[in-house]
Amino acid sequence: MTRAHPSLGGPSRRSLMLGAAGLTAVGGLTAGLSACGRAEAPVDESGRVRLRLASGGPVSAAHGGFYQAIATGAYERRGLNVEILTGAAGADVPALLAASAVELAVGVDSFAPLRLIADRAPVKAVAAFLQKDPVVLMARPGRDLASLSALRDRPILMSPADHAGFWNWLRTRFDLAPDQARPGEPEESLKAFLDDPRAVLVGRLTAGDPTLIAREAGFTPRVLIPADDGYPSYSGLVLAPNAFARDNAKALRDFIAASVEGWRDYVHGDGTRGDALIRRANPALNQRLLDAARASLRAEAVVDGGDAALYGLGAMTPERWQAFAEQTADAFPAAPDWREAFTAQYLPGRG
Repeated sequence: MTRAHPSLGGPSRRSLMLGAAGLTAVGGLTAGLSACGRAEAPVDESGRVRLRLASGGPVSAAHGGFYQAIATGAYERRGLNVEILTGAAGADVPALLAASAVELAVGVDSFAPLRLIADRAPVKAVAAFLQKDPVVLMARPGRDLASLSALRDRPILMSPADHAGFWNWLRTRFDLAPDQARPGEPEESLKAFLDDPRAVLVGRLTAGDPTLIAREAGFTPRVLIPADDGYPSYSGLVLAPNAFARDNAKALRDFIAASVEGWRDYVHGDGTRGDALIRRANPALNQRLLDAARASLRAEAVVDGGDAALYGLGAMTPERWQAFAEQTADAFPAAPDWREAFTAQYLPGRG
């Protein structure tokens, strides 16, 4: 929902990389990711393992812990040189991984690794740093929208990415009509939301969208959080090709351990150091929106609730993955094997 800044669309090295591979066909992806030989990460001139992390779209507080780990030196202390490569929404993460343009990528929801498995691409989620998917539905106050079960007959404005992902769960779970979904660009959706009192707008806590709406619309929206109503998706997923994980197990474990430190510090410490790097990468986000987003991360236990409360930050469980796969089975021509979508063996204390 956050407006993309023009700089994200310019011909920078980052945006050029996002179109680098051209391997959008399933065969090309599978071949690139399954190539024989070792997949060792490069090393910089100081002997640090170089890891490039694709953001999967415009950066926000959803990437805060990774930026905080860079800002505080958590990666560097573990012998890592981590660079976050940013780009526009809809960036072709599978193509980047297949072309070895990046070593790791961020998955916005649990659909991401399941789609890769459905396309026979050997990539797994190795950590989930957002235990709740930060997707929210926003409506005008006092519009009799006390729960998601009251969504019928209302236009639901969303991005094309949410139409391809989150909408599949929402429509099936609450028996909504296909024509209720109104995918569009952020500016179009915001205008339609302001023009139609019955409209519902899909956004993200991590982008400060409720605060943005309050500023743009002049009212504080009613906010519904699907994660509190059964939506089982993880977010902030770290995606790693199987061959890379196999050949760089120590570096991957060090990356996850440093990211755990970064996320804990970003949410419960002074997150402004990470925010400074986020604003540099995405000037469309101001500090007020980032402050609101971090406050939501704390209030809703987005990072340290759920499975993380029992097993530590980044945790994932088979039960959660199975529940997501079963509730979203209609989104795939043939149900992918959810067991192939993730591994917990690189999390702290595992392996």
